[in-house]
Amino acid sequence: MMGRLYYGSSTEPFIVDDVELAHLRMVAMTKLRRSEGFSLTLTSPSRGRSALWVHCAIALRFEFDAVEPLRLDPARVNELAQAAASSAGVVLERAVEAAPARTELAAVA
Repeated sequence: MMGRLYYGSSTEPFIVDDVELAHLRMVAMTKLRRSEGFSLTLTSPSRGRSALWVHCAIALRFEFDAVEPLRLDPARVNELAQAAASSAGVVLERAVEAAPARTELAAVA
């Protein structure tokens, strides 16, 4: 299942594996609750690489396909938390895809 990460005022989400997104959410919420920003780099075939500064003053929304909360791996949470505290920040290269283009259906007269 794939989740969506919306950042700032953008309406185009990053598509991220639900499990990876749940781990990122835990780290982000912990950092933002403490008013600590961090760097997040996401890669996708169609968007290339996007580097974001995640800060409590910038809107961040997580959407999951899974209805039930996902089980988190404490080792992965710790790995992401350590990355968030580093100068390189969190880098998500796996399971990140660009959102599919939205198409509007034309009304047929």
